[in-house]
Amino acid sequence: MPGNRLLEFVQQMTRLVEKGPVAEEQLLEQAAPLMRALVAHDDWLPDAMAVPDARYYQQHLLYGDPLDRFSLVSFVWGPGQKTPIHDHTVWGIIAMLRGAECGQRFSRNDRGELVADADEERLEPGDIDRVSPRIGDIHQVRNAFDDRVSISIHLYGGNIGRIERHAFSPDTGIAKPFVSGYSNTLVPNLWAGSAA
Repeated sequence: MPGNRLLEFVQQMTRLVEKGPVAEEQLLEQAAPLMRALVAHDDWLPDAMAVPDARYYQQHLLYGDPLDRFSLVSFVWGPGQKTPIHDHTVWGIIAMLRGAECGQRFSRNDRGELVADADEERLEPGDIDRVSPRIGDIHQVRNAFDDRVSISIHLYGGNIGRIERHAFSPDTGIAKPFVSGYSNTLVPNLWAGSAA
């Protein structure tokens, strides 16, 4: 049932983190198929979590684990919108639901300057990407389209809207701390579809 896809994901992810401490690499490997399955269908995201803003991309909290072990958010990209260069400080899996997005990874060279790693990567519906301080955590993301909305679903190893992270100056690489918060004030009712 489409209305239960989000609930099923939350249940599966909760079971995964309840197994106890697991190496990050294992957790990312085990969570990746759950994310692929979630974005394999585009019939579950509540309409309120898919609305763009003309000025800024939107980060809607879909679910926040009460123990801050993980959070799931929808990123709604208006035409041409992009993030600053930023980090996460926790592991994450990005899965594309609608449209497409492009991500450019960065690292620091021997002088501490930010440099682009390889080419920009493009995610299409069903594609996933991973981030973490261990495998590469600094990137800039943008909507691949200048004329339509794109939506990606992000899973993080913590409550990403409450975590202090960093935005980086593209010219100097200087880090500025920020806490993103969320665009929405209410979260989806996970049990809305189960009454039928």
